[in-house]
Amino acid sequence: MSDVAIRVENLGKRYRIGALSQRRDTLRDQLVYLGTRLVTPLRGRGTLAQPLDEVWALRDVSFEVRHGQVLGVIGRNGAGKSTLLKILSRITEPTTGNVRIRGRVGSLLEVGTGFHPELTGRENIYLNGAILGMKRTEIERKFDEIVAFSEVEQFIDTPVKRYSSGMYLRLAFAVAAHLEPEILVVDEVLAVGDAEFQRKCLGKMSDVAQQGRTVLFVSHNMSAILRLTQESIVLEKGRLALRAPSPQAVDHYLSAGHDRAGERIWESSEIPPEAAPFQPVALRLRDRRGGIVDTVRSTEPFVVEMEYILSAPLTGLRVGFYLFTARGEAVLTSFDLDETAMFERHTNRPAGRYLSRCLLPADILNQGRYTLAVNASSYNVRRYFMDEQALEFNVDITGAPGMQWSEPRPGAIRPRLEWQIEALKP
Repeated sequence: MSDVAIRVENLGKRYRIGALSQRRDTLRDQLVYLGTRLVTPLRGRGTLAQPLDEVWALRDVSFEVRHGQVLGVIGRNGAGKSTLLKILSRITEPTTGNVRIRGRVGSLLEVGTGFHPELTGRENIYLNGAILGMKRTEIERKFDEIVAFSEVEQFIDTPVKRYSSGMYLRLAFAVAAHLEPEILVVDEVLAVGDAEFQRKCLGKMSDVAQQGRTVLFVSHNMSAILRLTQESIVLEKGRLALRAPSPQAVDHYLSAGHDRAGERIWESSEIPPEAAPFQPVALRLRDRRGGIVDTVRSTEPFVVEMEYILSAPLTGLRVGFYLFTARGEAVLTSFDLDETAMFERHTNRPAGRYLSRCLLPADILNQGRYTLAVNASSYNVRRYFMDEQALEFNVDITGAPGMQWSEPRPGAIRPRLEWQIEALKP
């Protein structure tokens, strides 16, 4: 029997932009289409249909995954990671190439994937198990363990449509991880859980890997990739750029975009249509003198500046950033409406061009390379735009506290703290 669990050969997936406007699936669509055909000759012999743009989410991707291997999948937004996992999970069909899979596949691509909102948590556990092809006795054997892991015992007989997103996530991950598929496919859904639950999930992922099951793990958390995987593939613009041991693959991924020199300007092709009416223009890092820099002094304040356009008014928009170390550890998060006064003043933003600036104080960051991710969203309503690796920069610690000792100082922050030394009488 072959040792290969997954074989991907010349895989490609093409999407057509604008195809929805050409659908004629209903009687109403057919009538509109026929009316247009009748009117068009009266307007001349112009082209009836608008040309459709084609986008290749994946192109000529080939690789193999052995039984029992944990393979990391990393890449920027739009690189094709989620499309690849959807094809492997048989959610969508490839345009070109083929995939051969040996074993039962369990996937966790979105919060509550495969859940029916009207069914209870208990019923959804059995439904997901049946979808995986498991017998009722197999599901019953794991049922108590799933419920205990998910921490939703009190609500297990409540329809999941009444669950919070956190409860949804906990139960979805518990089902995917405990129903023992031979192949487990996990996308970056763990990012929406709290820190304690993320640690719990990563521990379970590690247990799954040690049990000899095959795992494909997509994450922007490079620490999780390095911890859980020995080998990773890097996708760039839909193509397989590199397959290498995880440390080498992570270094390759993190090295991308080093020539931005303190400024990121988004091209129109990089902005998804669903971001409208929000349009990102640029993200800049400025020193205390106002210059655009890609290296900041630890002992000096600096500014993170986001420029954007609103083509229509928005209510509840918040623009902010996540700061990560080079290996993906979260350092801090900040939004322009965090302060109550700012929230009350800028809840409604008319259409126009904007700058959101954040001043980071001196003596906060330690030496190293950091990544800024940007987020524009309306809380609990809609995410307009997200770029997980928008800008990278260095921190120079010249003059920082403790420089009289040459030893490296661990930690992402290096604050200047006030100490007192008092001699006590014997």
